Amino acid sequence: MASPKTISVTHCSSYFARAVIFFCVHIITITTLLMARTTRAGPSDFTTAILIRVDQSGAGDFKKIQDAIDSVPSNNTDQLYFIWVKPGTYSEKLVVPGDKPYITLSGSNPATTIITWQDGGDIYASPTLTVLASDFVARLITVQNTFGNSGKAVALRVAGDKAAFYGCRFISYQDTLLDDRGGHYFSNCYIEGATDFIFGNGASLYEKCRIHSVAEGMGIITAQGRASPLDKTGFVFLGCKITARNGTTLVLGRPWGAYARVLFALTYMSSAVVPQGWDDWGDQTRQSTVFFAQHKCWGPGANTSARVEWSQSALTDDEAAPYLSKDLIGGRDWLRPLPTQFKRAGSTTLIRNNL
Repeated sequence: MASPKTISVTHCSSYFARAVIFFCVHIITITTLLMARTTRAGPSDFTTAILIRVDQSGAGDFKKIQDAIDSVPSNNTDQLYFIWVKPGTYSEKLVVPGDKPYITLSGSNPATTIITWQDGGDIYASPTLTVLASDFVARLITVQNTFGNSGKAVALRVAGDKAAFYGCRFISYQDTLLDDRGGHYFSNCYIEGATDFIFGNGASLYEKCRIHSVAEGMGIITAQGRASPLDKTGFVFLGCKITARNGTTLVLGRPWGAYARVLFALTYMSSAVVPQGWDDWGDQTRQSTVFFAQHKCWGPGANTSARVEWSQSALTDDEAAPYLSKDLIGGRDWLRPLPTQFKRAGSTTLIRNNL
């Protein structure tokens, strides 16, 4: 994503009446815009998964993660596949194809299970990990792009529906996490970057995540890409923590799409967050169509008294309620617990708690 050299935050005259009408439209359509999910056939048993081990030492089924992904049958809808990645630094550029749903990619600690690549320039070609399949889960891994601060360098692109990430770390500089499309859930993750480092047109809930800027000067967290009022998309940050390196100032977001939708709720904001909060990316016409909101956030950067007038700076409890649960992404229908037992491909013998 292009990044202007300077950011100008413009105050406008009163938007109260228009904001009220605009917010009501969001509340009325929240169910169809963010909770609509497509029901599809899937495994009948979510407690059992086929186990695939990846170990660089050669003690597993594969030495490379991509080989493990490729071993999963195409168009699988009958089984969960659990790819267990032993500790190590894996220099790989990974793709989970769209015809390989129901894969879990898991480490044991994101500090010791690291997937890394160095590529930049194009948001679709540069990602270290690209997820195109539905019903994907990642746990306890680090995904990083070490391209540096000289351009776009995506660590994760997620474009499959019903994807969940638990305890993961995503690290780059510009455009770290391309939340491209589909419904997604991020829990207890660490996301690091500088410019537009959470961006795209997904419908996603970020819960209890740490959002950390390493920008040299001013950084920008979100660039949400909702281009139409009919798009079923938006980013919600619930119970998160926003921090930054010393000397960094932070904008909460700017609209990549004319109808961008972002809410921070019950989130700690460090003093790095600028008083204005938001930016219109140099296009004042977007001030009347975006939904940039805040609810009961806290910390030195959470004061809403100087927020831009076209943001919804202090939602009431009733206004915020539709956004503050996993129901926002239809999570009751597709978020699944960790399997409790495992088996090898082609075997009926169960392996219990022995990864």
